[in-house]
Amino acid sequence: MNTKLSVMSNLIWRFAERMGAKLVAFVVSVVLARILDPSAYGTVALITVFTAILQTFVDSGLGNALIQKKDADDVDFSTVFYTNSIFCIVLYAVVFVGSPLVAKFYDNPEITGYMRVLGLTVLISGLKNVQQAYVSRHMLFKKFFFSTLGGTIFAGIVGVFMAYQGYGVWALVAQQVINLTIDTTILWITVKWRPHKVFSFERLKGLYSYGWKLLVSSLIDKVYTEIRALIIGKIYTSDDLAYYNRGEQFPQLVAANVNISIDSVLLPAMANEQDNMQRVKYMTRRSIKVSTYVMAPLMIGMAFIAEPMVKLILTEKWLPCVYYMRLFCISFMFFPIHTANLNAIKAIGRSDMFLKLEIIKKTIGMIALLTTMHMGVKALAFSLFITGFVNQIVNSWPNKKLLDYGYGQQIKDILPGIIVAIIMGFAIYPVQLLGLADIATVLIQIPLGAVIYIVGSKVFKLDSFEYLRDIAKKFMTRRK
Repeated sequence: MNTKLSVMSNLIWRFAERMGAKLVAFVVSVVLARILDPSAYGTVALITVFTAILQTFVDSGLGNALIQKKDADDVDFSTVFYTNSIFCIVLYAVVFVGSPLVAKFYDNPEITGYMRVLGLTVLISGLKNVQQAYVSRHMLFKKFFFSTLGGTIFAGIVGVFMAYQGYGVWALVAQQVINLTIDTTILWITVKWRPHKVFSFERLKGLYSYGWKLLVSSLIDKVYTEIRALIIGKIYTSDDLAYYNRGEQFPQLVAANVNISIDSVLLPAMANEQDNMQRVKYMTRRSIKVSTYVMAPLMIGMAFIAEPMVKLILTEKWLPCVYYMRLFCISFMFFPIHTANLNAIKAIGRSDMFLKLEIIKKTIGMIALLTTMHMGVKALAFSLFITGFVNQIVNSWPNKKLLDYGYGQQIKDILPGIIVAIIMGFAIYPVQLLGLADIATVLIQIPLGAVIYIVGSKVFKLDSFEYLRDIAKKFMTRRK
């Protein structure tokens, strides 16, 4: 059974890994953004639309099935490894053959070469996926820290060097391929599991019966997410796509790290408790409360300081991304509701319900997308913002019955932290009106916001603040 400290320890390692890697990647991206034109980022984003969709076949489904299965052993892991490896070879063949068609679609012949090289990430992921599932199942998240950080640092150095040498788009392509290659290599060195010479169609059938619903769900989600980039790149310009993606990148740097960290640890922890519904409810509720408490000040704060931050880090040529950044900040703040509710559904084995929810959400999203696609990129982004709130209600709906923990109660749990975060945002905004240099403005706003949020948490005696403080004390005592 997972103890509170064990889960928290793994969460800290996972969070450190995500934040460390993303921080390095962020610094590298800032350097590259100052060297390269927005159009270069737009071109890579066009290619990523297709490779990201294919990547979903590798990252979802059977890997989650290995984590969820109570008694998964070497036969299960080896079976999935060989299945994934063969499947990834087929997927890369699709990328290689189909890349000229993508180039023709965008009327850009150079895309053929870019896509064939970037498509190698699909092959490499086939070697990484099962090792990654093994780490998650056995709560060995410390392993991720070294593999991810090593790959990100080395790839960042190569990417910056190539950009300075004038390689343009190739610098971004090489960075992604090298990052995943180093990441996978280090993971294979540090994780001792190796595939055995066994294969069971019966085991594969059992895993597939659970995993295919998650695979289809993830595929629907990924196609829906990436189709916006495809539409923007086709109907509008690569610059428009670059501003849209850059506006998402800043809040995603923080939100995705917190969310992925919790997602990675929460699913195996819940899966171990799947027969105890009260325990699953407690973990779901605690996850939503604590995660939103951490996320709210980060997202609200970033939304309020977006303009001076963009000018300081990326220069004024990237200012059009501020609008998108603010929308994504508010939307991402509620990610924990999505993550915790969906993990609870997956952990108790209801992948069928997971798929049904995905179909409902994406049907609503596609209606909004088709309605706004010709109204401009800002309208497209705003439609995503609105459907994000609708999706919260959809994702939480099953748990009103399964866990007796509905959307209304969830909002009630997170509202105090959000209110304190909003107060903090309005308190730090006037600093921008003083006419100071951008660097001075940001350096004042960030620590001031942190102080206001912490003091506000103490004054209003927020439950999540006291919970995290107690966990930190216990963790430090244990370390000593």
